[in-house]
Amino acid sequence: MRAYTTQMDAARKGIVTPQMEQVAKKEKRTEEDIRELVAGGQAVIPANRRHTCLEPEGIGSMLRTKINVNLGVSRDCKDYNIEMEKVMSAVKLGAESIMDLSSHGNTRPFRQKLTRECPAMIGTVPVYDSVIHYQRDLADLKAKDFVDVVRLHGEDGVDFVTLHCGITRKTIEQIRKHKRKMNLVSRGGSLVFAWMSMTGEENPFYEYYDEILEICREYDMTVSLGDACRPGCLADATDVCQMEELVRLGELTKRAWEQDVQVMVEGPGHVPLNQVAANMEVQKSICMGAPFYVLGPLVTDIAPGYDHITAAIGGAVAAMSGAAFLCYVTPAEHLALPNVEDVKQGIIASKIAAHAADVAKGIPGARDADDRMAEARRNLDWDAQFACALDPDRAKTVREERLPEEDHSDTCSMCGKFCAVRSMNKALSGEYIDIL
Repeated sequence: MRAYTTQMDAARKGIVTPQMEQVAKKEKRTEEDIRELVAGGQAVIPANRRHTCLEPEGIGSMLRTKINVNLGVSRDCKDYNIEMEKVMSAVKLGAESIMDLSSHGNTRPFRQKLTRECPAMIGTVPVYDSVIHYQRDLADLKAKDFVDVVRLHGEDGVDFVTLHCGITRKTIEQIRKHKRKMNLVSRGGSLVFAWMSMTGEENPFYEYYDEILEICREYDMTVSLGDACRPGCLADATDVCQMEELVRLGELTKRAWEQDVQVMVEGPGHVPLNQVAANMEVQKSICMGAPFYVLGPLVTDIAPGYDHITAAIGGAVAAMSGAAFLCYVTPAEHLALPNVEDVKQGIIASKIAAHAADVAKGIPGARDADDRMAEARRNLDWDAQFACALDPDRAKTVREERLPEEDHSDTCSMCGKFCAVRSMNKALSGEYIDIL
């Protein structure tokens, strides 16, 4: 029998788990550093004991910023093979986490396939699956049905579950009173809100939170406290509804820690650039340093088709200011289910944001690749430059499609023989500098 139930339980007992050992190597930190962060709740290692092919990662503001990719089938895009292609592409591009947000069909076999074959962390939103699993309309579901689906996901090996525990009957009155411009844009949050409105009952994820924590402890499944009231436009950012829910999430974080259950807290959303850092500071204070998981944030509302860029701007500032986990946003956000190319563009934009933040924070080893790139560029070593790139194939393709007409071994078609690097290399070595 194991001497511990969860990663947090082990850490608090002074035990360094195999997962902590692996995370320490990846983060270039000591095993004791990782153990202390997990024990205090400032880092989590989502690692359901049934996800046997998992390559564990640590999530925390003192560690490398991690990237999550949302995927899953819907009524209009039903092909599980295409979704699996997106999954493997995402992992190859460096995504540390996959969230299965499937909302159509027989979802369980796909979820089980993910936890059998995918080495990345797997997350889900059980409230989506409740309607699908029971094949009943929302109003026909009982409170215990939602709890049972959480258990089902634990059995299937899911590493973390997003639970919208923070909205209650009180939230219904707040939404009506404050008249937000966009109301609720969280899909899971809106479903919980709708269920409460139709049944007159309390939020089952809040009412049965202690029972849910027992399930999470059984499987070592991390709770990701969903932000049902995250702002869906700049006008709603940092308002009463968002802040009131965050206070409740802080209380729920403490209750989970009392049961040795690991917790992440989810955050905005659409936030003006000047409010991003402040949002991170408020969360760190209210939620006692629990890892913050943000969607973007998107810093403007007017860029459909380019929201991967909007989110990367906000994500870089958020991660630099304390966010630990960035949920990617694709060019298809607000428009359509992303295709394979959208997924790639979203991941690369998020990886750039995460890396820029890690460099700014001084995360151990974060700037190593940048320094190697600088050396490769100084030496005009194209293969070495490609090796340092976040997307080597893209970099190589762009260069090869637009080579200069001559002397392409040490120049590109932007500058040709006017290349500053080439000129300086020759000047410093005493060589003749030919331009014409």
